[in-house]
Amino acid sequence: MNKLRLNESLRPSLLATLAAVALAGMGTATAFAQAQSYPVTPQQRAVAQETAQAGIPISELAPNAPDEYTVKPGDTLWAISRLFLRSPWRWPELWGMNLSEISNPHRIYPGQVLYLDKSGGRARLSTRRGGAADGTIKLSPRTRYESMAGMALPTLNPSLIEPFLSEPIIVDEDTLTTAPHIVAGNDNRVLLARGDRAYALGDANSPLIEVAGPIKTFRVFRNATPLQDPATGELLGYEAAYLGKAQLKRSQTITTELDKGKEVANVTPATIDIVAAREEMRAGDRLLPEPQRQLLSYAPRAPEQIINGRIVSVYGNAVQFAAQNQVVVINKGTRDGIESGHVLAILKNGETMIDRAGAPNNTGKAVVKLPNERIGLLMVFRPFDKASYALVLEINDTPRVGDLLVNP
Repeated sequence: MNKLRLNESLRPSLLATLAAVALAGMGTATAFAQAQSYPVTPQQRAVAQETAQAGIPISELAPNAPDEYTVKPGDTLWAISRLFLRSPWRWPELWGMNLSEISNPHRIYPGQVLYLDKSGGRARLSTRRGGAADGTIKLSPRTRYESMAGMALPTLNPSLIEPFLSEPIIVDEDTLTTAPHIVAGNDNRVLLARGDRAYALGDANSPLIEVAGPIKTFRVFRNATPLQDPATGELLGYEAAYLGKAQLKRSQTITTELDKGKEVANVTPATIDIVAAREEMRAGDRLLPEPQRQLLSYAPRAPEQIINGRIVSVYGNAVQFAAQNQVVVINKGTRDGIESGHVLAILKNGETMIDRAGAPNNTGKAVVKLPNERIGLLMVFRPFDKASYALVLEINDTPRVGDLLVNP
């Protein structure tokens, strides 16, 4: 790993760390480069500038916000923001508390110390004890050698969502039904695993043809599960179950021959090798091209528009209840303005019950609906058109399919 030679007197402010978000399992050096170019929205910058001038009310700080904190490798943006603020997604305000020392809020330099200044009834952060004082910082110049691997701090633990960035997908009905499919395994194998050879066919619109360049890789999926909006009944798409990966070794071909004076087309399936397998594959499973790996940054934030949604499903074996750090599908997508990084509050849908001691209604029973209770937070990390994947960040009760989602 390349070393960076950093002069301590020129080292940028640590608070840049607090807006750096590098997920998707990206390499640390790549994450660093990606973080530098990740945009700050005008709204986020405006909030930061306003906070830089006035600070934030003491009441907006987390109850146990420390007077000082040293950021260390392994920290996450979510954890550090929660350390100082009641609402972790409000990172622009945390950035604004030290805006004068930050030129780029997406750069990452662990190791410096944050000091919390609560003078005058307002809170500010500084990288110097006691705030700005007279603006003079005494430094003893020295050289430090650090690996770039220590610079990239993720928003969350990347292992929680990395598989979902390339494995399960939400598609429309035609996407899978028209995709190439496995015809058979070599040596009459019925079930296919890593290392097996198989044969597959595509139609006229998506033939399996070799092209110049890298070997073509496909993801293998099985029949998709319909996703239905719990509130409206609308079909949001189909969740395709990821099985593994295959590489194209030989193109499918079409030859013609005369049979009783008529031309007959003979189709020879393409040859594929199974190079990764989560589950065993079989004839009929579908192939979709492996997408280019996307290096994405996520800034946890509340949606700018009003969101009223629901949890559609919990990923994995048709379970109804979700745990912390589990992935769920929600009934809001890009058509609703949902973006990666949007944080939503989970509300337990209050039960409707009979109040046996209350006054009856026209049915002879007193029916009441219990209030909706906030039970946690989730963050969207992979939006599709009508639905999105989201990670359950924190809970104080058990979310389930059908629970409500609102702005945090």
